[in-house]
Amino acid sequence: MDDRQYLLTVFFKHDQSKNLDEIQTLLRESGFWRDFPPEGIEIVSWYVMMGIGHVVTLCVPSSRLRELNMIIEKKAWKAFSTEFYATYDFAPYYQQFHQDSLKQ
Repeated sequence: MDDRQYLLTVFFKHDQSKNLDEIQTLLRESGFWRDFPPEGIEIVSWYVMMGIGHVVTLCVPSSRLRELNMIIEKKAWKAFSTEFYATYDFAPYYQQFHQDSLKQ
């Protein structure tokens, strides 16, 4: 089976019908903070976007996508709604485009 790794960005969108204490209680009770991400799946970045929620980029082996999805469904869904986006690092391309534009 192909086990290439790729980047996946997950938006954990706050459920605004709950306050922060209620959200944190749900996350602690579900084991989210203990179990996310599964061992061997790397957190590349983790930011809080005010008014949205948590934005987490992970490096995921393709064979483990289902496992990651199951952890999110079981541990995060009462506290957050989620969105997933395939991601790639554009910074090296930007740098090259920028440098090239300065030469013109």
